[in-house]
Amino acid sequence: MIRILRIWLISFVGFTLSVSAQPSQRVVPGAVTNWKGFEKQEFKFENREAWYLKPKQAAPGNPWVWRAHFPTWHTEMDSILLTRGFYIAYVNTNDMFAHPKAMQVWDNFYDYLVKEKQFAPKVALEGVSRGGLYVYGWAKRNPDKVSCIYAEAPVCDPKSWPGGKGKGPGSEKDWTSWLKQFGLTEKEAETFEDIPINDLKGLAAFKVPILHVLGLQDKLVPPAENSDVLVQNYLKLGGPISVYPMTRGEQTLEGHHFPIERPEYFANFICENSIPVVKPLGHLPYIEMNNGLYNAYQKFRTTKKGTVAFLGGSITHNPGWRDKTTQYLREHFPETEFTFIAAGIPSLGSTPHAFRFSRDVLTKGTPDLLFVEAAVNDRGNGFSEKAQIKALDGILRQMYTQNPKANVVLMAFAEPHKNTDYEAGKVPIEVAVHQKVAKHYGASYINLAREVYDRIKAGEFTWKYDFKDLHPSPYGQEIYFQTIKELLKIEPESAGNSSKLPLAMDKFSYEKASYHTIEEAKKLQGFSLDQKWKPKEKISTREGFVNVPMLVSETAGSSFEFDFKGRAVGVAIISGPDAGKISYSIDGKKPHTLDLFTQWSTQLHLPWYLMLNDELSSRKHTLKLSVLSDKNEKSVGNAVRVVHFLVNE
Repeated sequence: MIRILRIWLISFVGFTLSVSAQPSQRVVPGAVTNWKGFEKQEFKFENREAWYLKPKQAAPGNPWVWRAHFPTWHTEMDSILLTRGFYIAYVNTNDMFAHPKAMQVWDNFYDYLVKEKQFAPKVALEGVSRGGLYVYGWAKRNPDKVSCIYAEAPVCDPKSWPGGKGKGPGSEKDWTSWLKQFGLTEKEAETFEDIPINDLKGLAAFKVPILHVLGLQDKLVPPAENSDVLVQNYLKLGGPISVYPMTRGEQTLEGHHFPIERPEYFANFICENSIPVVKPLGHLPYIEMNNGLYNAYQKFRTTKKGTVAFLGGSITHNPGWRDKTTQYLREHFPETEFTFIAAGIPSLGSTPHAFRFSRDVLTKGTPDLLFVEAAVNDRGNGFSEKAQIKALDGILRQMYTQNPKANVVLMAFAEPHKNTDYEAGKVPIEVAVHQKVAKHYGASYINLAREVYDRIKAGEFTWKYDFKDLHPSPYGQEIYFQTIKELLKIEPESAGNSSKLPLAMDKFSYEKASYHTIEEAKKLQGFSLDQKWKPKEKISTREGFVNVPMLVSETAGSSFEFDFKGRAVGVAIISGPDAGKISYSIDGKKPHTLDLFTQWSTQLHLPWYLMLNDELSSRKHTLKLSVLSDKNEKSVGNAVRVVHFLVNE
């Protein structure tokens, strides 16, 4: 275990150096000036005005406040925080209304200050008026990087301001600009989702503290259409938020401008949530770039088109990291027209993925970038290490045969059994297989299973109350996405060693795996073709495995034959509460028996993929399958329902 850890640390150090040694190409130094007795470092960042104020004595960990828009408004808190050791930073993305292009600038500005200037990894965000659009736009994309949010009379819904669609007058000029930048019509703006009041689940899951100060008589940015809505939405999701109305002092600009009554109180809010600086584990130790994403990125930029596919089980099927990844790619490559292929099906692992890859992915488009996850279901479904290698090896060979320049990302997701393995000092077999296959083909690899375990051990969160399940909570989805995002942010410099497809890892690799139709079955005795099978009882099903053609028998003694040419044969079945047992033989040889009932069969008509023989000679064969009278003691019948034949030619 010590040797494995040492190798892992050495590889991480080498990788970190290769990434962090690249000097920033975005910064042009400027003047050093004086601001109220503090040093102000001015510079150009991506051709934009930027600066940071430097405390005379930085607090341990270099805490900082990031001001969005109007950075010279209400600076009393800045003075207090500077004396307490905070940095204050600003980059000018004014008049972009937190458009995704502005959020990309913010991502880069954050990386510059944190990675090159060693600012704290979590920042306190301060948004004044329309600055609310920015702080919430970025915080929702990066909840793990925010210590707290302080907002003054924040705009939380552009329809209120600048739209003027409620009680406020709005700003016609700014509304026209907002519509133009986001490419929206008036009608489309009514249902536009990427605004502060929406999608606060990630922030709430991270329990990011929020404090709004506002004027109760604000007619320009009415609280009822902005802060009040966001506060209620955030509270319902379990987010900590409070409001402090400003009632003392002169209220100007129709109540939108007001003096800050107790700036030290709000400085305390930022201090208490930012100090002591806690440095969470980094993402890079869990990423192996290998050949990287150069080819995909070149395709996206040169042709302005890209196809990205997501192949996996329920963790890919469910909303979360996948949707966030598609959003990030659209924002990172704003000129590129993307086709996204969502090919996640619950309960399925690498063997099903290999046989369905052609139908569920390649028939819908040829990916330039492919994400693959199977480690969770491979553990649960009981496929051997050898079977996992054959399947993942086969998927990648199918991908590279179709598109030799495709880039692939293999991901090992987390679940309790893997945590147990790591606790015992073992690397889970499924995780090791994903890593081995990725290295063999130069695919990128992310060990999210290890990352989740390490973060739990480091006390960053708990499985029970934060991550919650192998189907991650919003918190867990953010953990997954932020590491995937870190991979996507690494700009590749070359295509790596990807000119030639290496030899297969197993000579019986599923590289020519595909579905064969159930209509190819012959000599049916007791089996019939149900063109739109669905269960009679109220038992759950999986999308794609209900209301589809199925070869069905519920009677012992039923049989059929299937002729095929290839090195492997199997069946994809539905295993419900009445699943039976089968006997099968290939080419008349000794028959074998299989129990189709699973531990999940009482709750679900489960898609179940069974390889009957996957090391045959490459020639014509005949499979004969019969339904046995014997059955599992927990089963209520002898049903056999075949959805697909599986053949590896």
